[in-house]
Amino acid sequence: MQDVIEESVAPRAGEVDRGGAFPRANIDALAGAGLLGLVSAEDAGGRGEGLAAAAHVVERLAGACGSTAMVLLMHYAATALIEAHGPKDVREAVAGDAHLSTLAFSEAGSRSHFWSPLGTAASGGDGRVRLDADKSWVTAAGEADSYVWSSRPLAADGPMTLWLVPRDREGLSVRGPFDGLGLRGNASSPVKADGVLVDREAMLGPDGEGLDIALGTALPHFLVMSAAFSLGLMEALTAKAAAHLTGTRLEHLGQTLADQPMQRAQFAELRIRTDQVRAFLRDALVALAEGREDATLRVLEVKAVAAEAAADVADATMRLCGGSAFRKELGVERLFRDALAARVMAPTTQALHDFVGRASLGMPLF
Repeated sequence: MQDVIEESVAPRAGEVDRGGAFPRANIDALAGAGLLGLVSAEDAGGRGEGLAAAAHVVERLAGACGSTAMVLLMHYAATALIEAHGPKDVREAVAGDAHLSTLAFSEAGSRSHFWSPLGTAASGGDGRVRLDADKSWVTAAGEADSYVWSSRPLAADGPMTLWLVPRDREGLSVRGPFDGLGLRGNASSPVKADGVLVDREAMLGPDGEGLDIALGTALPHFLVMSAAFSLGLMEALTAKAAAHLTGTRLEHLGQTLADQPMQRAQFAELRIRTDQVRAFLRDALVALAEGREDATLRVLEVKAVAAEAAADVADATMRLCGGSAFRKELGVERLFRDALAARVMAPTTQALHDFVGRASLGMPLF
């Protein structure tokens, strides 16, 4: 992985950010290193690694190129669902590093409330199903080979049903390029389904049980990896701050900025905050691995903790590095912009705080 980061991902990060181009070369390099199939089961031809390994990869990538890291994060979250409920041929394609997937949950009408899809599934005749929806902010829109897609149930009771929708289905359209503040190369665009036909076998899990499946499988992966994503940005920001403090001299004093007590104290706050997030992330992973009683609570907390900490560390690094941080060549302002995304990605920090409150008070999440 380190070779891919040094030779492909990091050198292209500035270009990806400036042009807002999807990092296809980086994804190809990750595939060549066997990282698309990282969490795929060994019986499908994958590497059979768990969530901790996926979080590590996302963390390392985020510090080099946030857009590339986010694309892979969404792929791993989608892969978890494909592994549990997807067809053998797609599982094997993912495991063989020949298939990129992503999640398509959020919708224009319900926004970040991904648990309330408005898109519909209806009989399309000949054993097929018709999907109609206005999806919003689908990472790797038009670039992924498939979408793990949510809709209202086809016939059963329940809030949601999941589908595996190939990118090339007639009626699917990407509604314009992504031109955002940060993560500019993650191709996060609206996707419209207008009478898209899929086979009945494209359903992932039972009809109507998609929310439970998403909460039990995709959400833990997404929340933990999102925290790892934020942590990777924090580590990169802290490293940038350290390099600036030790490499910048006050010639009239014959000292570096690191020799100044105030700047050292400010840097220490960055280091402590970053280490706190790492400790919390590790504890969440241990809680999941051991099946601890507080595992659900830790998973609900970890993205909120990391997202808010990353935004704070990014802001503090900008101030600590002063005017130098506003110049693109230092790379701080790109990390700053990328760090703001996690707090507004569904489930948002505000929603997670409500979930944590509900879980802690013995109330249902929904």
